[in-house]
Amino acid sequence: FRNNSSISESTWNRYFGTFEEFKRQAGITLTRQQHALERDIAKHVSVDHYRALNERHDWGEDYKRDHKTKWKTILVGSDFHDTLCDPFLLRVFIETAKRLQPTDICLNGDIFDLAEFSVYYVDPREFDAPGKVKFVWDHIFRPLREACPSANIDLIEGNHELRLLKSLQDNNPGVPILLDELHGITTRELLGLDKFEMNYISNANAGVFGKKMPKNQLKKNWKTYYNTFVAHHYPPGRKANMPGWNGHHHKHVVWPFFNHDLGSCEWHQLGAGHIIEANYCDAQLAGWSNGFLIAHVNEDTRSHMMEYVQVTDAACVGGKYYFRTEEEDWKKNGLPHI
Repeated sequence: FRNNSSISESTWNRYFGTFEEFKRQAGITLTRQQHALERDIAKHVSVDHYRALNERHDWGEDYKRDHKTKWKTILVGSDFHDTLCDPFLLRVFIETAKRLQPTDICLNGDIFDLAEFSVYYVDPREFDAPGKVKFVWDHIFRPLREACPSANIDLIEGNHELRLLKSLQDNNPGVPILLDELHGITTRELLGLDKFEMNYISNANAGVFGKKMPKNQLKKNWKTYYNTFVAHHYPPGRKANMPGWNGHHHKHVVWPFFNHDLGSCEWHQLGAGHIIEANYCDAQLAGWSNGFLIAHVNEDTRSHMMEYVQVTDAACVGGKYYFRTEEEDWKKNGLPHI
């Protein structure tokens, strides 16, 4: 019609704006409303396979252990990012767990990194997803469980854990290699929940789409410890007006405030557990730092204390000093094999 009729472009442009709109009004193509409805249907169909992931909402108390002591102690580490983990911080963290024997260990999200499934560009020749999963098992989960056999260990879902699980559902190109080398393990086995008797804290709905919706869902991943502390991967957790902590931003910030039930309180944004000069970010500009947290609470009175452990080339925990060894100096030697 357009090529063979004598009607000029200006004729339909004057009445319809574009030839595409002319075809819509003629009933030849879908209207804007019809097309929008089709797109919405397609979006929902495209995420239906994620809904099976929501079974993880029920994994939060699988290995819950009760302690009869009045005072509870929670050891908190965040953002280890698998093989990018700072070897010195990890040594101090595990030795602290051995000395302290906490009632709870909170791994506050992004314990995995797995850049193979990330938005950051990584040379595919350097992919080693199975090796990174095994690293977390062998150098973080297993040492913690062996050091603290009676502790509750909670893994709070961060954006990297959710990204990994969604990649499994999407059959991302790296997934077959990962599952083949790890012998086709299940999601629970991949996270190490049964092997190391850990609880997985997740309330996010994986079946969402859009740029903002996944992050808004991740804000639902939190846990309250002993009706006093809130553990959250993201900063909005401090809106609960309770003492607690978040990770994700890799730099230590403290917000003091007053709670009429608990008195003077603090909310801590934790430093990271990984080397601060990751190649995908200017760490100095971002203000990244390393550290972890120890929180104490009297379950009866809710009297509480929080100790933040800053980790540089040295650290001090309960009066004991630790110093980075030459082998742990990744700035000089590169990240060592722990």
